[in-house]
Amino acid sequence: MSGFDLVIFDCDGVLIDSEIISARMLVAELSRLGLTIDLAYVERNFLGRSYPVVMETIRREFGLDLPPDFEAQYREALLAAFQQDLKVVPHVHEVLESIGVPYCVATSSSPRRVEMSLKLVGLSELVGDRVFTSTLVARGKPAPDLFLYAADRMGARPDRTLVIEDSLTGIRAGLAAGMTVWRFVGGSHLGADAPAEPEDARPHRRLVSFAEFFQIAPTLKSTRQPA
Repeated sequence: MSGFDLVIFDCDGVLIDSEIISARMLVAELSRLGLTIDLAYVERNFLGRSYPVVMETIRREFGLDLPPDFEAQYREALLAAFQQDLKVVPHVHEVLESIGVPYCVATSSSPRRVEMSLKLVGLSELVGDRVFTSTLVARGKPAPDLFLYAADRMGARPDRTLVIEDSLTGIRAGLAAGMTVWRFVGGSHLGADAPAEPEDARPHRRLVSFAEFFQIAPTLKSTRQPA
C-alpha cells in the first residue's frame, strides 16, 4: 500500500451521499412521463455516468423522446433536493484532512453540480481546485480518459494512482486506466452486502467505511504533526 503518489476520489456516492437522492429523483421524473424503472435498474445502468449518456440510453432503450426542458428541470429539482438532504459521507473529512499524498476529485457530474455539492457538505476548501469533470475529456467513464487526464494534471503515473469509486462504470474506468481501484460500498445506495461485481468490473478491494481507510493503507496517512 506504499506505492501510491495520488488518490483520485469519485464524488457522488463516495465523498457525498448523493446517489440515492439522484436515483429517486430520476425514477420520479421519468414516471411522470410514463416510464417506469426501479432503483436497481438505475444502479446497474446509470450510476457513475454523465447526464447526456443517461439521457441517450433512455432514448435508445425505451424510445422515449424527452421534452426539451427535461434536463434543465431535472437538474434544478435535483439541486434543490441536495440543498435539503445532501450529506457528506461519514469520516471523509478526517481522511481528507489527514491524507499524506496528493489527491483530487474526478467526477461525471457537471461542474456546477460538483461545485455546489462540495460546498454544501463543507468540502470545498479541502478539495480546492483539484476537481476534474467529464466535460474536460472526449469520453466519459467507463473510458479511462478522465482518470488519465486527472493523473496527468496531478503529475502522477497511472500505476501509482489509487482510485476510490462506487459505481461499476467508474471501476471499469479506473481499471482501464491501469490504476488500483477500491470500491466504496458505504453509501446509502449500496452497503456492505452489495452484490459481487462482474468480472470486468472487479475492484482490487472493497472499502466499507472511510473509518477503515488508514487501517488498510497506513502509509497514506500524513506524518506531519498538527500545529
